[in-house]
Amino acid sequence: MTLKTVSELLSEDIIIPDVEIKGWVRTFRANRFIALNDGSTINNIQCVVDFENFDEALLKRITTGAAIHVKGKLIESQGKGQKVEIQVDELYILGDSDPETYPIQPKKHSFEFLRENAHLRTRTNTFSAVMRLRSALSFAIHKYFNDNGFYYMHAPIITGSDAEGAGEMFQVTNLDIKNSPVDDSGNIDYSQDFFGKETNLTVSGQLEAETYAMSLGKVYTFGPTFRAENSNTSRHLAEFWMIEPEVAFMDLAGNMDLAEDFMKSVIKYVLDNNREDLEFLDQRLQNEEKTKPQAERSPMNLIEKLNFVTDNNFKRVSYTEAIDILRNSKPNKKKKFKYPINEWGTDLQSEHERFLVEKHFKCPVILFDYPANIKAFYMRLNEDGKTVRAMDILFPGIGEIVGGAQREERLDVLKEKMAAINIPEEELWWYLDLRKFGTAVHSGFGLGFERLVMFATGMSNIRDVIPYPRTPQNAEF
Repeated sequence: MTLKTVSELLSEDIIIPDVEIKGWVRTFRANRFIALNDGSTINNIQCVVDFENFDEALLKRITTGAAIHVKGKLIESQGKGQKVEIQVDELYILGDSDPETYPIQPKKHSFEFLRENAHLRTRTNTFSAVMRLRSALSFAIHKYFNDNGFYYMHAPIITGSDAEGAGEMFQVTNLDIKNSPVDDSGNIDYSQDFFGKETNLTVSGQLEAETYAMSLGKVYTFGPTFRAENSNTSRHLAEFWMIEPEVAFMDLAGNMDLAEDFMKSVIKYVLDNNREDLEFLDQRLQNEEKTKPQAERSPMNLIEKLNFVTDNNFKRVSYTEAIDILRNSKPNKKKKFKYPINEWGTDLQSEHERFLVEKHFKCPVILFDYPANIKAFYMRLNEDGKTVRAMDILFPGIGEIVGGAQREERLDVLKEKMAAINIPEEELWWYLDLRKFGTAVHSGFGLGFERLVMFATGMSNIRDVIPYPRTPQNAEF
């Protein structure tokens, strides 16, 4: 007798005289029907108990959340809703679950309540589906890069540089906070710290990935990043995961090609391999949409949004053209935008990005050639001196999902840009070295993994697509 998963048994369409399964009880009704789930699928398998043949004390221990071991026959189901069920011959309680104190009862729970019980929330259909999709997307990302000749690079988590120039970083130190050593000027003497200098948790692996791209050709990072941004919105986390490919000898056009192909590929993977979970989440989202006023409802359901990405070519539009479209749009003229578009150089908001995707072009959009003053120092300056070879991919429902650029490969221009925003050359001497020794055109982009999981699952809060969210005033579990 071989131990099977629920997923394996539900795919069978033959009678099997001896089956064995372990899982957690979702419900036990009429002292007869156990709905059992082991995490392998969103669906439960029904285990039918002939209560007259089992001890009453044992049956009382079959409660929601209990772990059990079942042996019996896989037979054609007598009831509706499933093809097969297990006729139970033997049943063992592996772990009891007190129904008075077990928090995940078979009823509707708020997402806020489930975040407070995040160690148990994957026993619900919604969160088990989300986390299986998160796993599948992660695999699809590694598969795509492996299939396309990229090398996986582990960028450092502890760093002395601020890749974004944002300054919102978590400090790493082993100095005594209450009694730190000071130098002659009265400042903390970081030379006595563990690394001999001031260090932080990384906000991005991009700069280090560039160094590897300039020797290995095509690399990507996929790891945790950290922002000490005191933001409690549904779109921000203090700890999140980033995917950052970097490619030598690739210009902006090649970067846009890569990003489009990559996004289509990983989304197609879950459409092909995680259909049941997607259909469940699609239905959940449709039910949620019905509770909203008509004007706030999404024009597309979840699976339609995913197909919208895989089935359409991404429209490539310059920032300048996008500004003209937005400035002359009905919502702008009628003052319907929360942030009106009046002049060139404005940083676009998600309402503008969504208008371009959902209303104007009706396909995913890649915006490129942004004003230099709203983009990072490492992006390549165009010949006009005003714009940089940046690109953002915009998706329905969320706006920007990918941000990237051709990198500035000219030493003199990069030095000027660093000086303009007060980044000391000695801090990034190694980054400048890339421009001294065999410099070449190169490009890359970044994708916040949780943003992708939100898009693929239809979840509206980023805290619900990562196992244990880290946010201001919260580091539970």
